[in-house]
Amino acid sequence: MDVRADHQVQYNPYRVFSRAQWAALRDDMPMTLTAEEIARMHSMHDRLDIKEVEEIYLPLSRLLSFYVAAAQRLFVAQRHFLGIEDRKMPYIIGVAGSVAAGKSTTARVLQALLARWSPRPKVDLVTTDGFLFPNRVLEDNGLMQKKGFPESYDLPTLLSFLSDIKAGRRPVRAPVYSHLTYDIIPNEGIEIDRPDILIVEGVNVLQTGRLPRDGKAVPYVSDFFDFSVYIDADEPVLREWYVERFLSLRSTAFRDPRSYFNRYAKLSDAEATEKALSLWTGINQVNLEENILPTRPRATLILKKGADHVIETVSLRRL
Repeated sequence: MDVRADHQVQYNPYRVFSRAQWAALRDDMPMTLTAEEIARMHSMHDRLDIKEVEEIYLPLSRLLSFYVAAAQRLFVAQRHFLGIEDRKMPYIIGVAGSVAAGKSTTARVLQALLARWSPRPKVDLVTTDGFLFPNRVLEDNGLMQKKGFPESYDLPTLLSFLSDIKAGRRPVRAPVYSHLTYDIIPNEGIEIDRPDILIVEGVNVLQTGRLPRDGKAVPYVSDFFDFSVYIDADEPVLREWYVERFLSLRSTAFRDPRSYFNRYAKLSDAEATEKALSLWTGINQVNLEENILPTRPRATLILKKGADHVIETVSLRRL
């Protein structure tokens, strides 16, 4: 029998849920956040309310509780098989997506919800911004216009940080980034001390690279992840959100004389919009299309947002 290509069934590695279907999976997962706490979590241009937490993030919290428990059981089984006494490794969750997609909001909500499981786990959050090369290094190497691209990160330091976390070393220090000065803060860091769960947020955390021809193992950031979330939205929507954020910052953070972008504070609406669009098309859109979007199929879960910032569909990778 001749089976033609147009009769073949295309395999989809994801189960796709409408918002209503996903919300029904909350079951009896309790709401542990107040309206005031939720209001403090979202970024200035993002949208987050109790309904979004109830319908999207509580089902996700419930799912993660199953995944974490399963990982713990597997760890105990492997330890029993090997006949060793070994320290439990932290469960690491990656949060990826474009600039202006709302990654920080998702990461903060997950941290708050997971930290209130019973018994109370220790949940820490780091962003990969702290692992960008300092501006002086980027300038010396002609990379200031590629900030946020894979080559702008101190990958060995980031991989060493995650390796130390997984190995249970304590404490592990992560560099700190200032969005005001648009640079790494010298001689400052945050200490991560044996968390039960670590959330790692950044645009390119699902990025891979060319495999070495000698077959030697080269770890990627995502090699350390037990679960990953990709925040998705169409490019025209992301572009609009980026411009809106730029205009908001022009009248707030950019006015601070210490701000790297202080020179944009006095632009008119038309001038600021033109500048924001230029930055988007020349830098952020290129990074999205070449580096970020191609990593979307590597995520465990994809949260797809509409133009109003509301998550419309959820895609969960099949086991």
